[in-house]
Amino acid sequence: MTPGCEWLLDSGLDELRIGADGQARERLLALLALLHKWNRAYNLTAVRDPETMVTRHLLDSASVAAAVRGPRLLDVGAGPGLPGLVLAILDPALAVTLLDSNGKKVRFQRQAVLELGLANVAPVQTRVEDYTATPFDQIISRAFASLADFVALSDRLLAVDGEWLAMKGPACEDEVSRLPASVVLGERCRLNVPGDSAVRHLLHLRRR
Repeated sequence: MTPGCEWLLDSGLDELRIGADGQARERLLALLALLHKWNRAYNLTAVRDPETMVTRHLLDSASVAAAVRGPRLLDVGAGPGLPGLVLAILDPALAVTLLDSNGKKVRFQRQAVLELGLANVAPVQTRVEDYTATPFDQIISRAFASLADFVALSDRLLAVDGEWLAMKGPACEDEVSRLPASVVLGERCRLNVPGDSAVRHLLHLRRR
């Protein structure tokens, strides 16, 4: 990757107040290189430029790190593994399951896990409605579905005292209003992604 990518990553992590050690930094850069390589052949993301990938994928994913406590996290509709791979790199103690039904994206996830040596990540190819597992402490979604669908499809996979984390754009009021009565919005946090002026929010949802 270019020196510009490294500078963007380092300055962005500093701005987010994330202290990534040398191994985490190298893994993030290796993930970026792998994503850029695969994207040319498999069209994993609409973002083509590596420096833009740093902002919109690595730093966007890292921006929610402070809200993730685990110890078991399910990333629903993970696509090429975002934000789950980034969160797993930043916190090796976090057990992350990446869930997606798209074969080429899950193949990328598995290759990333292999090449980066991520023992704390489990990629799974299936639809969320067909997936069964021990309930998770937190379930996160970056661009999976509406809030109501996200909650309904993953409800049985959330632990009794668990929490949903939904990364959303500015126009999410209508989605919040359509949540079932059994689910309450606990907190809404503005995500300040370094280098990106787009308005992003992280919604914390719990059962009432």
